[in-house]
Amino acid sequence: MATLDEDRLKQLQFLVFSKLEGAVTSGMIHLGDRLGLYRTLAAADEPLTTVELAARSALDERWIREWAYNQAAAHLLDVDTAEPGTERFSLSPEAVAVLADGDHEAFGMGMFHRLPQTMDTLRALPESFRTGLGHDYDSHGPEGAAGIERSFEPWNRAHLLTDVLPALDGVVDALRSGANVADIGCGAGGAVLMIAGAFPASRVGGYDISQHALSRAAERLRDSGLANASFHDPSVDALPSDHSLDLVTTFDCLHDMTDPQGMAEAIRAAIADEGTWLLVDIKGRDTFAENAEKNPMASLMYGISVFSCMSSALSTPGGAGLGTLGLPASKAEAIATAAGFSHFRKLPVDHAVNAFYEIRV
Repeated sequence: MATLDEDRLKQLQFLVFSKLEGAVTSGMIHLGDRLGLYRTLAAADEPLTTVELAARSALDERWIREWAYNQAAAHLLDVDTAEPGTERFSLSPEAVAVLADGDHEAFGMGMFHRLPQTMDTLRALPESFRTGLGHDYDSHGPEGAAGIERSFEPWNRAHLLTDVLPALDGVVDALRSGANVADIGCGAGGAVLMIAGAFPASRVGGYDISQHALSRAAERLRDSGLANASFHDPSVDALPSDHSLDLVTTFDCLHDMTDPQGMAEAIRAAIADEGTWLLVDIKGRDTFAENAEKNPMASLMYGISVFSCMSSALSTPGGAGLGTLGLPASKAEAIATAAGFSHFRKLPVDHAVNAFYEIRV
C-alpha cells in the first residue's frame, strides 16, 4: 500500500468538505429566494437584525438567525458585528443584483429555484448509471420548468432584442417586414413573446416537448394578449418541412436533445434557403483537458450534465448524450454542415456561459 502524505490527506479532506459546504449553502440560498428573505433585505432602508428580518418576513426568528449566520459566513450577506447577539445584516448592491433583483441580467436564482427537483434526481440516478437511460426535463416537475424560466430570461430581456438579433445579418429588417419564426426548445416562451411583441408583423411559434413548460407558455401567451405568437408540442404539431421559416432559434437546448443531428436536419427542412438559424449553446471546448483547464465552472457543468443535460440527451435509447459541455463550436459546425448548411459564424455577443452562432445555407 502506498504511503499516505499527511499534508495531502488533510488538503483532500478539506477539499471534499468544502464541496459539501457549497452544497449545504446552496440549500440555504434556495430558502433565501423561496422565502423572500433576499428581497426583504434588498427592500430595507438599513441593515436588519434577525428579529427585524423575521418580523418583516412573518417567519420564526431562531430559524432566520441560523440562516443569516450561514449566509454571512459564506460572504453572501454583509454583517455588522459591533453588537454581538444583535448583528445587522444587509445585501451589497452586487448581491441585490444576483440574489434579489429578478429583472437584473446577473440574477442567479433560477438554478437555485429548482435545486430540490435537481437534487431529488439523485434517487433515480443509480438506475440510470446501470441502464444508461436518463430522464427528460418534465421529470423535474413544474418547478423545474419555472427554474429554467427564471435562469435564462433576465439576460434575454436585457440583450436579446438589443444585442443578439442585431448581430445577425439582415434579420431585424426581415422581422420588421414580417417573418416566419420558430423557437425550438422554447421552454416557458420568453423569447417567443419578446420577439412577437417587438415585431408585430412577424409570426413566432414556440416548440417544446415539455408539457410543464408549454403549460406555462400558454398561460403567459394569454396574459400577453399577443395574436402573432403560438406554442406547439412537436409530437402533435410538427415543425414545418416546407422551407417556410425565415428564422429558427435554439437557445441552450441542442445539447439536451436525444438526436441533435436529426434536429439540425429538421431545421434545414423547415428553413428557407435565405433563412437564418440562430444557435445559442454552452461554450464547450474540444477536449476534457481544455474544459478543465480553461473553464473555472467545469466541475459544476459536468455535474449539472449528469443531473439534467446529459440525462435529457440520454432519455431515449440510443440518445446522443452530448451533455452540457458536449457542443463546442467544432461539433456544432459539423452537425450544421452534415444537415446541409454551409455558413457558420460565431457572433460577437459577450456572455459568460453561452456562445452564439449564425448558421445559413
